[in-house]
This record gives sequence, C-alpha cells and structure tokens, in this order.
Amino acid sequence: MFAVPENTVAVASAPAAAHPALTARAYAADRARWRDQLSYDPDERYVALIDRTDGEEVWLMTWLPGQSTDLHDHGAVAGAFTVVSGSVTERVARGGERPVEVLNALTAGQTRVFGPGYVHQVTNTGTDPAITIHVYREARPAMGRYRVDPVTGPEPL
Repeated sequence: MFAVPENTVAVASAPAAAHPALTARAYAADRARWRDQLSYDPDERYVALIDRTDGEEVWLMTWLPGQSTDLHDHGAVAGAFTVVSGSVTERVARGGERPVEVLNALTAGQTRVFGPGYVHQVTNTGTDPAITIHVYREARPAMGRYRVDPVTGPEPL
C-alpha cells in the first residue's frame, strides 16, 4: 500500500467539475437537449442559452455562411466550443514582442478551448450553415472588442 496526500483526494463536498471542452462535447452529442431551440437568423448568428448551473453556462449558436463575431475576448472567463455541424474558422490574435494571427479551420467534432484574455473571432467561412455549442465558466460575459495593430497585436476598441 502507498500513502496518498490529503490534498489529492476528491471529497464529496467539492466534486470535480468537468472540463469545459468535455461539457461542450457532451452537449453537442445530446441533440435532444437543444434541438427545440435550433433556429437560424438571416441577419446575424443565432444564440440561445441551453443550460445554466452555478459554475457555467452552455449556449447554442448557429451560423449561416458569412456570419461571424467581432474580434473579441471573454474577459476573465474560460471555456470551450465544439462544432456540431458545418465548419467555422477561428481567427486568434496574440500580442507581445512578435504579434501573430492564427487561423484555425474547424469542422464537425472539433473543439477549441479558451482562457481569460484569449482574443478571437469565429466566422462561418463555409457554404453550409454551422452549429456550435459554447461553454463558459461562470456566466457568459460581455465581449471585449478588439482591432489588430500589425505592430503591437490586438488592441481594445
């Protein structure tokens, strides 16, 4: 037998929370939980709250071709999103000594994770509608909006 340090044992009073990526994937797989809320808006991406707990919110988003978010962050909130169907492109902007922009092409079944201060833009660059499930730790915050300076990287608007 071996000793297990006290602080490594999960206790019932403090259950471990699932990672936001696992939560997003579980909701994406369980279409019965959100199929009644599925809709598309011809003017902007459609957003609907699926579930809210003490520690997180789960949102359904639909995207017609060409629809996108602004370049934004989620403040101090962490989370993840999973593509249920269709495809989206995520543009990630980072500052620092060498500012960089990265494009991530995502298709059904793929998941992205984000943390506090993560600056990105999501766009349906495909030809078919897309569905995504987003999980935010805490409540879905107001998005901080950005522009990209080619020398310094993302700057708040």
